[in-house]
Parts: sequence; C-alpha cells; structure tokens
Amino acid sequence: MQIPHRRLDARDYQKDAVSLAKGLLGKFLCRKTGRKTQKLKITETEAYYGEDDTACHAHKGKTRRTSVMYLEGGHAYIYLCYGVHWLLNIVSGKTDFPEAVLIRGVEGYNGPGKLTKALSIGKELNGENLVTSKQLWIEDNGEKPAFKAGKRVGINYASDEDKNRLWRFMVEG
Repeated sequence: MQIPHRRLDARDYQKDAVSLAKGLLGKFLCRKTGRKTQKLKITETEAYYGEDDTACHAHKGKTRRTSVMYLEGGHAYIYLCYGVHWLLNIVSGKTDFPEAVLIRGVEGYNGPGKLTKALSIGKELNGENLVTSKQLWIEDNGEKPAFKAGKRVGINYASDEDKNRLWRFMVEG
C-alpha cells in the first residue's frame, strides 16, 4: 500500500537549516509546468546558516540578491552559479535570520545545476512561497532514509572552520 504524500506546510520550514537539510532527504521536490507535474525524491542537501557562516551568501549582510534568505522559511532562494546554472535553495527558520538549504541532488539528477535544468527551475521562481505555490513545492510520504554527512562543496572562499563543517547530507545506498 502506497502512503499518500502530504505537502509541507509553513511549520515544516521553521527549523534551522541543518535540521531542515537532514529532514528534506527522502521528500519529493515537485515542479509543475503546464499540465506536467514532476516529483523527484531529494537525495542530497547542504545547509547554510546565518551571517556568521562564511560559506553563506548572506555572510556580508542583506543585499538585493540575498534578501529572499531573510524571509520566513518556506521560500525558494534561486541564484545563478558561475553564470551558468540556476541553483535552488529552500529558506528555513524565522524571518530576518538568513539560512537556507541547497538542494544538491534528486533521484536521477546528481548535481544542483542538473536538477534545476531538468525541472525548468530558474530565476522566475526566486522568492516563490513553497507553501502556497502551484508551480514548486515539497511533499512528504513519511520516508526517513539513512544518510551520511560530509563537507560542503565549492566553498573554498570560506573560513577553515566553515569549510570543515559536516553540513552536506546524502541518502545512503
């Protein structure tokens, strides 16, 4: 018997980024374009936590680019990486504290740029409210997969302490 999926609500996103990053593993990233809805299981995430985290985009404070990170949890923060790939982050926690979870992989697409390309996720969805959106949301079927933790990727500019945090989470198996 298949367990029905439940769309995440506002309370689900009120966790700190590290807790949300672990909790999003096994959930389904859902993207509707036209009549087609794709639902892909989240397999890899990374946490970014506040202005004190030198790997976090909001490390230098609130800017036009990072203002979405200061919204309440449950919004999409989407940015262009290396001028090539749009990357999807899920804002977490309370309003005015910048933290977010990068979605690094989903079933069938390893890599944050590959998954956004496959799901047609771009800048037009930046700031989208995942609680109410008809285009982008996350669903839960109750699965809590085993996972492992590792260092975050592509943050050579960060302090040694922040580079060594085990804030990257990957489903095992």
